Amino acid sequence: MQEVFKATELKMKAALDHFHQELKQLRTGRASLSLLEGVQVDYYGTPTPVSQVANLSVPDATMIVAQPYDPTLIPAIERAIMKANLGLNPSSDGRVVRIPVPTLTEERRREIVKVAHDQAESARNGVRQGRRDGNDELKRMEREKEIGQDDERRGLDEIQKLHDHYIAEINTSLEKKEKDILTV
Repeated sequence: MQEVFKATELKMKAALDHFHQELKQLRTGRASLSLLEGVQVDYYGTPTPVSQVANLSVPDATMIVAQPYDPTLIPAIERAIMKANLGLNPSSDGRVVRIPVPTLTEERRREIVKVAHDQAESARNGVRQGRRDGNDELKRMEREKEIGQDDERRGLDEIQKLHDHYIAEINTSLEKKEKDILTV
């Protein structure tokens, strides 16, 4: 029965971790290196994360600076950022790529909050799917007389507690991100 709990918790944790990764890539109106995490630069024919081909820094709240290790990559970095469709317009001076992060309009903030809510619902569905799989496994074990009805009931309660814990974590993360996005 412990294996069922562990497998169920792993599925729920995976859904939560994926949700946290998605939240990192949402813009909050402030410059953050996590905005560029998904950006892949064409490095001599190989898609490479921008963080591996350039030194990234945030000198102030509205600017990200990328200083490539190889200056010939500047056009490729600019192209990759534009292609990532992040709403960012990079510019370069031949040595560094400056990426201004524009302030968000109220309408755009609301749209980003909607995206965050959609991602949260997707994560909740992942947690529910983990619960469903765990419950099904416990019911199968009870049907095949591997465990008794009391153990099954206790197991179902334990899985429900896991479910409630992960759903609460998702909701807390969503509220925090929503506050970050809507705060000017």
